[in-house]
Amino acid sequence: MEKNVKVESELLDLQGNMRNFAYSLTLDKDAAEDLLQDTTLRVLDNQEKFAENVNFKGWVLTIMKNIFINNYRRIVRNQTVIDKTDDLHLLNLPQDSGFDTPEGSYAVGEITSCIDSFADEYRIPFSMHIQGFKYEEIAQAMHLPIGTVKSRIFLARKRLQEQLKDYR
Repeated sequence: MEKNVKVESELLDLQGNMRNFAYSLTLDKDAAEDLLQDTTLRVLDNQEKFAENVNFKGWVLTIMKNIFINNYRRIVRNQTVIDKTDDLHLLNLPQDSGFDTPEGSYAVGEITSCIDSFADEYRIPFSMHIQGFKYEEIAQAMHLPIGTVKSRIFLARKRLQEQLKDYR
């Protein structure tokens, strides 16, 4: 019974550290509080698995990190779209593609033609960024410093906003 009291006491002492770590993972106050509660419950449910010679704080924060990762994977898995059409044409369409209306289809075409009119030094990194590549990946693929990549994406975005200001 003494071990349970010790674990509970140490867990209470760690709440501030756990809250900060949860916020650093989620970047959202409410999500951090949820993660903190989930971790606290998991630790209390599994306190018999804690070995005395193990760093308690490290054990608790590892549990929190694993809960965060598992929740993230669950969210990604639930948002994955499985295309069951014969030619898989839906795979390349974003969920909110704008093709629902003729006006939306026209707007997407106009945006695409604006992007295609950019010089390669701006069009390629901007297109890669839109496709989900990270700045580091773009920099490596184009053999450029990361600052140059960020600058070119920013300038391409700004130019696109200027050219399409009528759509606001």
